[in-house]
Amino acid sequence: MYRILLVEDDLGISQAIAEQAQMWELDVHCVQNFRSVMAEFSEYDPHLVLLDISLPFFNGYHWCSEIRKVSKVPVIFISSASDNMNIVMAMNMGGDDFIAKPFDQRVLMAKIQAMLRRTYDFGASVPVLEHRGAMLNTGDNTLTYGEEQISLTKNEYRILLTLMENKGKVVSRERLMERLWETDSFVDENTLTVNVNRLRKKLDAAGLKDFITTKFGVGYLIA
Repeated sequence: MYRILLVEDDLGISQAIAEQAQMWELDVHCVQNFRSVMAEFSEYDPHLVLLDISLPFFNGYHWCSEIRKVSKVPVIFISSASDNMNIVMAMNMGGDDFIAKPFDQRVLMAKIQAMLRRTYDFGASVPVLEHRGAMLNTGDNTLTYGEEQISLTKNEYRILLTLMENKGKVVSRERLMERLWETDSFVDENTLTVNVNRLRKKLDAAGLKDFITTKFGVGYLIA
C-alpha cells in the first residue's frame, strides 16, 4: 500500500482526503506537529507528500525545501493561493505538481495515482533516518544537518547507520565491528574506537553535541 504524508492544517480537508484515499487503497498520515514535519516525514517514510502552502510556524515552501535536501519523493502542493507566482514558487522549491483549492477529490486521487505510477515504475523511495534534525540518507550515504552536508567515510557511515537504525537501544561494540567488517577492511577494537571518535568530532563540529552516548563496557547509544 502506498503511503501519503499529508501536511495540511485544516482538519476538515485532512479528514476528507484521508477518507477518499482509503477508498483508493492508499494509506494517509496527517501531520500532527507542524513544528517538526521532517521528523514525521522520516518516521513515516512516505511514497508521496501532499503539502499546503499556508501552515503554522513554517510554510510549505520551507518544508518542501527541507524534504528536497534528503529525498526525491514526489511532492504535490495543494493550496488556495493558486496565482501564477505561487505556482512558479512551488515548482522552483521542488514541487512536482500544484492542485488549486477547492478541488474535486476524484481529480486529486487521479493525479496522485498518476504520480505514483510514473515515479515507482522507474525507481523506489529513498529511506531517510532522522534524529535531532540530522537526516541520514541511506540512498546516497549522506548526512545533512541544517544547511550543512557532513562528509562521512564508509566506516563512519556504517557506524552511524547502525546506531540510528537502533535508536534508543545500546549497540554493542561487537555488533558495530561486524558491520564494519562488511566494508572488507580489517577492524579491531582500536579501529572501532578511532572511527567513533572521528565521527563524534564531525558531529560536534556541525553542532550535534553528544549525539552518540558511550555505555562503558557495553557499546554506544543514540537516544
